[in-house]
Amino acid sequence: MELDRILKEDSFSSNPKRAELLKGLFDLQHSLRELTLRDFKRVNPLQEDLTDWKERGEFLFGKGKNITVYNSATVAGDVKVGENTWIGPYVELDGSGGLEIGDFCSISLGVNITTHDTVKWALSGGKMSYERAPVKIGNYCFIGTQAFIAKGITIGDHVLVGAGAVVTKDLPDFSIAAGVPAKIIGKVILENNTVTLEYF
Repeated sequence: MELDRILKEDSFSSNPKRAELLKGLFDLQHSLRELTLRDFKRVNPLQEDLTDWKERGEFLFGKGKNITVYNSATVAGDVKVGENTWIGPYVELDGSGGLEIGDFCSISLGVNITTHDTVKWALSGGKMSYERAPVKIGNYCFIGTQAFIAKGITIGDHVLVGAGAVVTKDLPDFSIAAGVPAKIIGKVILENNTVTLEYF
């Protein structure tokens, strides 16, 4: 067993307390993995099983808002999130320039939303400052896996951003955008509580 081999290494064999902690962590990981597989038919990274994602949403954004935030998501700076929004694994939310996300949004795996950049600082050898500008995402938006949203962007309501898109310009309500850089490729149609995606 891998644990037995690790425990024989000097850093553990010479420190019984450290070895005991590692064994406890291995036991916890295996127990959580088995429970998660049984209850949810999935296996998560350990950090995702340690605390409840809704509890993390309450801790970051307040109680009673039904916000889900995966444990592997990074939330930094001034970030405001509306009710019933889902922030998935490995998302990066940079609020150093101010970030607002509306109600009923889905921020998918690995999305990066940044409100600053260091481009001119780096290119000038530190003579220019970091640049910051707020980002606002409206209500009822879906941001696809590993999309990137640059500083200063405003995204309207009912907007779909495709997976891997690089958003460098504002997107109006009911638009579908995809690509690098992202371009509007369709529109969201909402009639009688039914959504239809129409592509150009």
